[in-house]
Amino acid sequence: MKKQIISIALALVVLAVNAQTMNNPNTNTSLAPQAQCTLTQEWDKVFPKSDKVDHSKVLFVNRYGITLVADMYTPKNATGKLPAIAVSGPFGAVKEQSSGLYAQQLAERGFLTIAFDPSFTGESGGMPRRVASPDINTEDFSAAVDFLSVQPNVDADRIGILGICGWGGFAVNAAASDTRIKATVASTMYDMSRVTSNGYFDQEDNADARYKAKEALNAQRTENYRNGQYQRAGGVVDPLPDDAPQFIKDYYAYYKTPRGYHARSGNSNDGWNTTSPLPFINFPLLSRAGEIRNAVMIVHGENAHSRYFGEDAFKKLQGDNKELLIVKDASHCDLYDNLDKIPFDKITEFYNTWLK
Repeated sequence: MKKQIISIALALVVLAVNAQTMNNPNTNTSLAPQAQCTLTQEWDKVFPKSDKVDHSKVLFVNRYGITLVADMYTPKNATGKLPAIAVSGPFGAVKEQSSGLYAQQLAERGFLTIAFDPSFTGESGGMPRRVASPDINTEDFSAAVDFLSVQPNVDADRIGILGICGWGGFAVNAAASDTRIKATVASTMYDMSRVTSNGYFDQEDNADARYKAKEALNAQRTENYRNGQYQRAGGVVDPLPDDAPQFIKDYYAYYKTPRGYHARSGNSNDGWNTTSPLPFINFPLLSRAGEIRNAVMIVHGENAHSRYFGEDAFKKLQGDNKELLIVKDASHCDLYDNLDKIPFDKITEFYNTWLK
């Protein structure tokens, strides 16, 4: 009886504390604080620093309480409120690689830009490391919009996003849910749900193949838990087999050579956690792409192995503010860093047209 009385008393105390918390307008239990992240201060990008823009590191928190780290690029001597663009990708890369190059190039053209490391990646927070999520990584773009929307030198009505490779798919997905995103560019995009659940060119689009893949991934989950650590899948294959497909050779030429290698990049090193593909099998991206009302541009290389992802995504889009741009004689990885192939003038024209 005495124990029951004590238990009831404790429950009443908990209820009273919860009621006080909910009724007290000064108690904020919704916004997570920024975590302390280790930020590299020296210039460690794979591309040269521009003398036309100012660069700084910034942090913001997403809806899941994960602190994201970004490089901000601002046009030198800019005044007033600027249109802004958040950039991320490719899948398995960090902001010191392709996304930073895009952000810096667009800043030279008059936009305030940020290139951010997604959750669980690079300098950004989140545990465990090197894991991907169709939901959280889509949210990362909206968190970037949160941040940009309240900056004193940003016009909150003129915010766009740009996703590269796998983050091209996340960008389109974010545009389908976040009406604040006025213009979206997906460059050399992958649909990560499609390639994970169907294989390349949909060659494994059947229930038996998916079951076999899930069986192996779930067995690995058991081993991970037993061992107390996540197995990594490995980055871009190294050494490169002589019979590797051309697109694998292209990935190697970017991620595994001085051209694009970075110590924090999963693709340059030990890759994603092996079980990262699991959620992409059952949670398809782009299911509401046809409902996007704001502007979208999809950019792909003529010779890219991934071109079909972009073309099929474009078929879902509706309205006269959508554009498909195929870059002549360009491969998938040409649109990572080849300044002679990336159509920055066309991309700039697109943003200038729709960020108004």
